[in-house]
Amino acid sequence: MRLTCLITAAVLLNTAPASAITLKDDRIKHSPKDGVVRVFGPGGPHTALMRAAEAFKKKTGVAVEVNYGPESRWTKDAQRTADVLFGSSEQSMTAFLETYNGFASSDVEPIYIRRAVIAVQKGNPKNIKGFADLLKAGMRVVVTEGAGVYNTSGTGVWEDVAGRLGGLKDVASLRSNIIAFKKGSGASFRAFKNAKAPADAWITWVHWPLNNADVADFVELEPERRIHRVTNVVASPAADAETAQFIEFLKSDAALAIFESEGWKR
Repeated sequence: MRLTCLITAAVLLNTAPASAITLKDDRIKHSPKDGVVRVFGPGGPHTALMRAAEAFKKKTGVAVEVNYGPESRWTKDAQRTADVLFGSSEQSMTAFLETYNGFASSDVEPIYIRRAVIAVQKGNPKNIKGFADLLKAGMRVVVTEGAGVYNTSGTGVWEDVAGRLGGLKDVASLRSNIIAFKKGSGASFRAFKNAKAPADAWITWVHWPLNNADVADFVELEPERRIHRVTNVVASPAADAETAQFIEFLKSDAALAIFESEGWKR
C-alpha cells in the first residue's frame, strides 16, 4: 500500500502542468549593470510606475525601463537584466522570489496599497450599489484567479470579499453568478468588456476602472467587505547604482501624487 502511494505521488508530481513549475532558467546569468534601471512586474501597478519613471528621468536624467504583463513574457529578460522587481501583492511577490532567487525577501518593500472595488459597465446599467447586488439571480460576474498555475494579485480576492462576514451562503451565491475565472487582470478585463456578452461586474482593483474610464465605472465595496493589497519593490544586490535612488523616488511625495491619482495610498 505504501509503495502504491509513493508511486502515485511521483506520477502526480511528474505530470504537474508546466506553468506550475518555476520559470527559472539556470543557464541565464544575472548581470543587470548596463546604465539603465530595468524594472519588471505584472500589469496593474505598471501605469503608475511608468509615470513615476518618466518623472524620475526628467528630474535626474536616469533612464528607467518598466517591463510589465504576464510573467512568461518577461521572465528571461528579468532573469538576465532586472534591477528591480515589483509585485501587485505580497503573495505575488513571494511567488516571484521562487524564480528570481537572487533577490532577497528581506529586501522587499511595500510602497503603496489599494482597495478592491466592483467594476461595472459604463453608466452602471444594472444599477449596482454594492456587494449584495452581485448575489441577485442572473447577475454576470467576472473574477480573477491564479487557478494554481498563474501568479496574480487577484487570486482569492472574490472569495475574501464574499466570505468576509463569515457567511458561507454569500460565497456560494456569488460563485453561482461567476461567468469567468480569468488568469490575470488583463484577461479578466477583456472578459468583462466582451462585446458579445459583457459582464455586469468585475471584482478588481480600483486602478483598473480609473485607468479605463472610457468603458468602465466602479462601485465601492462596503467597508466591512473591502480588501486591500499592496504593490511592492525589491532591488537586486547587483543592480545599477541609480536603482536605490529610483526606489527612494518611488517613496517621495512627487511619486505619491502619481500613485494617488490611480487609487493607491500609503
